[in-house]
Amino acid sequence: MQDPKSIDIADFDYDLPDGRIARYPLSERDQAKLLCYREGSISDRQFVNLPELLPEGSMLIANRTRVIHARLRFQLSNERWIEIFCLEPLNPVDHQLSLSSRKPVRWACMIGGNRRWKSGQTTMHIERPDQAPIDLHIERIQRLEGGSFSVDFRWSDTSLSWGEVLMLIGQIPLPPYLGRDAEASDRDRYQTVFAKQEGSVAAPTAGLHFTPRVLEQLKAKNCLWTELVLHVGAGTFKPVSSDTLAGHEMHREYIELSIETLRQIHHQLQGEKPIICVGTTSLRSLESCYHLGRLARAGQLKIEDQEENPVVKLGQWTAIEASLPKLTPVDAIAHLIGFVEQHEMDMLRAHTQLIITPGIPPAIADGIITNFHQPRSTLLLIIAAMTGGHWKNIYQHALESDYRFLSYGDSSLLWKS
Repeated sequence: MQDPKSIDIADFDYDLPDGRIARYPLSERDQAKLLCYREGSISDRQFVNLPELLPEGSMLIANRTRVIHARLRFQLSNERWIEIFCLEPLNPVDHQLSLSSRKPVRWACMIGGNRRWKSGQTTMHIERPDQAPIDLHIERIQRLEGGSFSVDFRWSDTSLSWGEVLMLIGQIPLPPYLGRDAEASDRDRYQTVFAKQEGSVAAPTAGLHFTPRVLEQLKAKNCLWTELVLHVGAGTFKPVSSDTLAGHEMHREYIELSIETLRQIHHQLQGEKPIICVGTTSLRSLESCYHLGRLARAGQLKIEDQEENPVVKLGQWTAIEASLPKLTPVDAIAHLIGFVEQHEMDMLRAHTQLIITPGIPPAIADGIITNFHQPRSTLLLIIAAMTGGHWKNIYQHALESDYRFLSYGDSSLLWKS
């Protein structure tokens, strides 16, 4: 097996014409095209046909994260514009606690036009119909690793939570490759119909095609619907800029799975029934669980000391750590459940930097429902890992068959090779 660190990202490039990028979603979510790949065979369907393509008793695992209005734009006294992109909470570090807080919060943020912002402090005056205006005080604290900054936010109306303030003044942070500002319709269409838990700065876009109709048809076919949380970070859009993966630092994302969800996954694995991930975020979460189970079996899984909630960590290259035991998926999840029970937690919370690469097929997922991803991206590496390297044939077929690409584009159902 090739050392994943030596993988040349140039081997995962392809020509994506600008006209193939979907700037807007279709009027009906489930009318998107669906490319189906299995054992070298490719066929074309519609997403509304998905339930009939899945074996009875399959488990679908979806990401219920909800996109926050993370982009703030304001004008300085010199009339120059600044943009603050809220990435993740620093104090409190828990997404839910931060977004529900009525006290000042601190976030890691990207700042567009930072050099224009000499003082690092400003106040946004927010008018509200039939209500008193709000003053939002913003202060840049210090530069962080990776080029972001810590930024403090406090607001005058403490009857509002930080999440409610963002809803009032922020914008949905559409991916930069869409090349447009968010519009009113994006508030709904850039969320899945099952989105519940706020914290992402990008949508788990594979889930955007699901409708209540499709979910009902899945239920009628006795397919199990299970949810987890991975708060998608801005790093998901970051292409690999180094020649090989050894020079790429994988972005960190936060995941949550209830112990009941872990037990459901374990039961599905024991019964040798299919598990299909809705999107790369769900697959990254499941693979992280597999390797966390390996760490637990080796006695190397540790809890970070956090005031709010206990959190564990997973490194970028854990998948190829030779000192860790090779476990079956059933055993790995069993050890992870044991770890969660031992520490009397009802929820697994983790920060994962795991990178999924070709040559190491996903341990748990049998299939993935996903959109078509950017060239030279870590998401494309996941597709290559899932399909045994057949991604070029799949993408060439999609390009020749007028599929729409990226976040608002069409979908695919890919079975593990």
